[in-house]
Amino acid sequence: MMRLNMFRIILFSFLMTILIFYISIFLSSIIFTYPERLWSSILSEEVKFAIMLSIFTATCSTLISLIVSIPVSYALSRLNFPGKTIVEGFLDIPMAVPPIGLGVMLLIFFARTPIGIFINERIIRFVFEIPGIILAQFAVISVLTIKILKESFDGINPRYERVARTFGYTELESFLYITLSAAKRNILGAALLSWTRALGEFGATVILAGATRFKTETLPIALYLNLAVADLGNVSALLCILLLIACMMQILIRKLLYRRFVI
Repeated sequence: MMRLNMFRIILFSFLMTILIFYISIFLSSIIFTYPERLWSSILSEEVKFAIMLSIFTATCSTLISLIVSIPVSYALSRLNFPGKTIVEGFLDIPMAVPPIGLGVMLLIFFARTPIGIFINERIIRFVFEIPGIILAQFAVISVLTIKILKESFDGINPRYERVARTFGYTELESFLYITLSAAKRNILGAALLSWTRALGEFGATVILAGATRFKTETLPIALYLNLAVADLGNVSALLCILLLIACMMQILIRKLLYRRFVI
């Protein structure tokens, strides 16, 4: 019993150490400046613009990511085809590439390749424009969304779909009414997690869309621009906003995905 208690004490000590570490650095950004200056910075036009643009682009990129990731993850979960392991491994590569690297590759594609130049000049402009923010966020979060949703579909027994087929459901209907219904909590949780990640995306965004005030200024880019000119009031305000949104999203995610799968 004594050994067991000692083991639990050691585990709890490690838990408290990492918790205190992160609480300390999070609180430092809040108590760094005076409340009056913090509030005035939050109400500034620049911060309001960054919040609205971030919410808009993160929502767009998350919706696009869900539209793409749901069929892709379901295909990876249910279909067997030659080279499936290679495809899965290839889709994991973006997770190992720094976001700045993804941004550089996107910029090269749209600025140097014939197809990319045609798309950027004749169809929709991505370079140094708001659509570039959405595309950069999508490039970063889509792999995460696919990974989470595939694990969700893997956890749903295919037998339910086969039973639905015996009752006259088509393959599409069994997917829509049975599988998606069973995975709806996980899909919503994946959407919230992807949205939170998109909100804080910086590396790929700043390379592809640039860092222009009141144009492509999302919350992370606004943080970078204000830090560059040592405007610590706005820096603290932006940090507080990002932390508050992240905390609320993480609480919602864990309530939705409680004991369903590990993030």
